[in-house]
Amino acid sequence: MSEAPLAEIRSLPSWLLGRAAARGRALVADELAAEGIKMWHHVVLSAVRDLAPVAQADIGRTVGLDPKDLVGVLNDLQAEGLVVRALDPRDRRKNAVSLTDAGARLLKRCEKAARKANDELLASLSPAERDHFMGLLIRISGTEG
Repeated sequence: MSEAPLAEIRSLPSWLLGRAAARGRALVADELAAEGIKMWHHVVLSAVRDLAPVAQADIGRTVGLDPKDLVGVLNDLQAEGLVVRALDPRDRRKNAVSLTDAGARLLKRCEKAARKANDELLASLSPAERDHFMGLLIRISGTEG
């Protein structure tokens, strides 16, 4: 057989993007693990920082995490002293989540770790190629605007 297995599949942009995404997730997960945190915990910390004080349901909708899974992540983060839940000042029937100072410090380290991992992912590209690639990814991902 002269052709590599799955040549047709491997020529699809969707397959290549999936492989690149898997590699990127693995690199980021490894860097975050060195900080003692998982990827969803990092995502939720980031959402809480950007939206706080924020209702749990709004976090889930923003990051696309199932409510049951979100409760587990928030329980972990609260147990580590990284977030606090308090009555939502806009709707006292709900809990609002905010970062603690420790959560903000960890988030800064996680953001640095994620940038390092992404730099490794894109290391074979020049700065101009990285900018062009990011622009193309934004266009095809539907996150433009």
